[in-house]
This record gives sequence, C-alpha cells and structure tokens, in this order.
Amino acid sequence: MAELDEGLETAGGIPQVLTFGTPSVGEILAERYRLEDHIGNDSLGRRLYRGIDVILRRPVAVVLRYPGGESAKEMLGAAVAASRIVHPHLVGVYDAIDEGTRAYVVREWVDGIALREIVAQGPLDAGRSVAIAWAVTDAVASLHGTGMAHGNVHPGTVLVAHDGRVVLTDARADDLATPETDIRAIGAVLYCALTGYWPHREAGTYSVPDGVRDNSGALAAPRQVRAGVPTHLDSLVTDLLNPDLPLPSAESLAGELASFGQFEDGDLADAGSGGGEQLDFEAFDSASQSTAPPKPAGRKLAVGVVGLLVLALAGTLAAAKVLGDPTVPGETTPSATTSGAPQQAKPPAGQPTVLTIDGSKVRIVSPKGDQDNAKDVAKLVDGNQATTWSTDRYSGKANFGGLKDGMGVWIDLGEAKKVVSVQVDLATPGASGELRTGTADLGSGTAQDQQTVEQYKVVEGTTKDGMGPNTLYAGPAEPTRYLLVWITKLPKENSSGKYRVSIAEITVRVQ
Repeated sequence: MAELDEGLETAGGIPQVLTFGTPSVGEILAERYRLEDHIGNDSLGRRLYRGIDVILRRPVAVVLRYPGGESAKEMLGAAVAASRIVHPHLVGVYDAIDEGTRAYVVREWVDGIALREIVAQGPLDAGRSVAIAWAVTDAVASLHGTGMAHGNVHPGTVLVAHDGRVVLTDARADDLATPETDIRAIGAVLYCALTGYWPHREAGTYSVPDGVRDNSGALAAPRQVRAGVPTHLDSLVTDLLNPDLPLPSAESLAGELASFGQFEDGDLADAGSGGGEQLDFEAFDSASQSTAPPKPAGRKLAVGVVGLLVLALAGTLAAAKVLGDPTVPGETTPSATTSGAPQQAKPPAGQPTVLTIDGSKVRIVSPKGDQDNAKDVAKLVDGNQATTWSTDRYSGKANFGGLKDGMGVWIDLGEAKKVVSVQVDLATPGASGELRTGTADLGSGTAQDQQTVEQYKVVEGTTKDGMGPNTLYAGPAEPTRYLLVWITKLPKENSSGKYRVSIAEITVRVQ
C-alpha cells in the first residue's frame, strides 16, 4: 500500500486534478525516480505514483502537485520537517522537489493496509486497537518533541504494513496543526478501531461513517456501540474526545496506552497465534523504551499487531476488493491498496442492529403497589417517539412518594442475545435508574416482581442519577434474554409539582 492521503473533508469539496503536462508512467523525475504506476488522486488534487529509485533500487511513493511554487509550500514544508525525524512508526521522507510548474515529494513505499480498509470489515478487539493507537501516539510524540504537530491523523493515514509495522503518514505543516488536535485525533483513531465509526463532530468530517449518537447528538461511548470494550479503555477514549477535559501530552498518552498492553495478555498472545508473517519486534521494543512499562508492554503490543495482520490479510482484505472504488471517476484499482478515500461510506461489518421487540414481550414490574399504566407498556417499543408510557403521579418524594423502592420495565428478547446497548428516551428527563439482567422469566404479580428485582443483577456502570432525555446503557458482558430497566427516583413535573416519569421509547441494539 502507498500512503495516498485523503485528508478530512472540507466545505470546498475535492479540487479538480490538473492533468495537462502530467508525467507518464516510465518517466524519470529528477534523473532518479522512475514512475512505475499511477495509483490514484487524493482529495487535495495530488497524484500518487508507485516508483523506483533507480540509484538505490528501492520502491518509493511519489506525490505530485500541480502547480508547484506557493501552492505547494505547505506540502513541501511538511515533508522537509518530517524528513528530519527517523521513527519506526513514521513513514520515511526521502526527497522534496519544487520545479515551479509542479512539485513532488518522494517517500517510503509502505506495502500494507490502511486502518480505514481494516475497520470496513469490522471493528477490532481491544488489544489490536490499543496496539495501533500506541504506535501512532509514539510517532506523534516524536514529532511533538521537535516542536512539530502532525495535523493529519485519521484512518487513511494510519497504515498497517505487511511486515507488522504501524506507520503514520502524510504530516501537514499548516496553522491548524497543533499538539491538541493530534491528541484528539488519536482518541478518534482509537474510537474508530474499537467501533468502526469515526466521530465527525469531535475530529472532523471523514468518509468513515459518523459515530453512533443519541437523539441529542451526544456521541455514544465505545462500549455502548459494541460489547466487550474494557471499562478503563472506554473511559480513556471518552475523555480524549471530550472537549471540556484537558488533553494529556503525547508522551503521557503513549505511556498509558503501553500499560494497556497488559490488561488482556492472553488475548494479545492468542491474536498472534494464527500464523502469518513473522514480525520483527525490534521496532516496537526500541520505540517503547520511552513508555511505561517499557519493553514488555511494547512486545505485547507487537504480538497484537501480528494477529491484526492475520485478520487484515485474510479473505477480501488480501484481494482486489479492498483496493479502491472503481466506480469513482478518475480513480483506478491499483496493484497495492492505497489510503485514499472510498467515496461511498458504508457502515462497518459486525455493527449492532436495532432489535424489533413485540409489545407482548414487555411488562411493568412493581414489587409494591400497582403496575402503573400497564396497558400502555407496548408504546415503549413501538418505534414511535410520540407515544409514551408514564407512571402515576406521586406526591412528596421522588422515590414514588415513599410508597415503593422502584418500578421497572421488563423486556423479553425472545432468546439470549449479545446486547450492545439499551437506549432509554425520556419524555420527562431527570429520573434515576439502572439496567438489570436475569436468566429467567419469574412471572407477573407482586411476589414474582419482588423475586425479579432481587434476582436480576445490575449491569456494571449503568446506575445513573438525573438521566437525560436520551440515556444509553451498555449491555451486559454475557448474552442475555431478559432485561429490566429499573427506575428508582422520579423527576418532578413543573405543571403539577408531583413526581412522574414518561418514557417515549426503549431501543435495544444487539450483535
């Protein structure tokens, strides 16, 4: 794969590619770089070629821009700055030439797969996601150490080479490139690897589908999008994408990600046991010397990348289907995949789907007192936000007037399923509650409802006070058939001064 940059999308659209006077395959530039194959054009109007350095006899990538001069200043400046840094996870820059009518950058040819193409086949597990993010962060830390920001971190510039390296390409030396935008983008890369989505609002519009959001537009946390994301990793990603929180330095973040190399040691080891090319650990070990823990964490991360390559190079990823979008005018299907943008953004494989729930499979659970408005319970899963179920109105106290400890909505999924998330849309926000799960239908009635509440277990991390209009609960770790959305406190109605909650819809997403 060559690093055909796609860049983040802008309101100005894709510039027209100038073709008059462009070189032909076989031409030698600067009496040294022979153009072997036109790979494609990027969103900035540049042309990418696979070439050969006829002096050193090594493959190179040649990126040409028309015209040169002032319009190529940013491209050449970034290349010159990047050429001063030698790092195992940064693409090597060999030359930068301005001929006036055209300018071009010559850099390392990376044979591998862009992260964008990898996640199009499905999101990655935690170990592989951390391995990629750690390598990118370590590369960015080396740039920041020289006073330079990368400014172009996204799934098209993060490559996994066939020799096991994770390589970051195509730095941008413009005014918008800052250490802060780099760190935020790394959080977005980690989000993308874990979920298959890219958070547009937080990290810039991109061809990968936008992150999952609730009705208020808030970005769902990774473990709300897919099951199995460790809580502490989920928290790190959420914090990195939160504009209200301070960002760590790249060096600190690299150290923190390196420590995650130990949290699923068995999984990381298993990831590399499926065969594939032997990975040289030297690059990871040398790069990880500045992180904590040092070499052991780097080695574990490297093993994770071996497994990633086994996954990425299998099936369609090893075939021409991932090598571009032949339906896009002016693009060709190259002999090696590029990091250019596919023009059609497709949801990644293996993503959660909304489960259709029969209204007869939903009931109200109330260990004490009446099952408020049980006749309306089917409205909770009818797909219509305009229809609601409400509790009765209670006076004096938010805990159902002190008459009961809580009331819940019980849901039968029909069979055990891997629940990714449960979204509760409140017509009257401010309630407190949690998500519970059980192994059996204990029946309906006061005694049976009491047993349900006692035997169903709270899903870790789902207890919430002051729930907003749209609350996303992460699903349980194990497949389950029965769910209980349990409400413990009610919000106060402004009109009546009494306590009541109205729920417009409950949405269950499964894998």
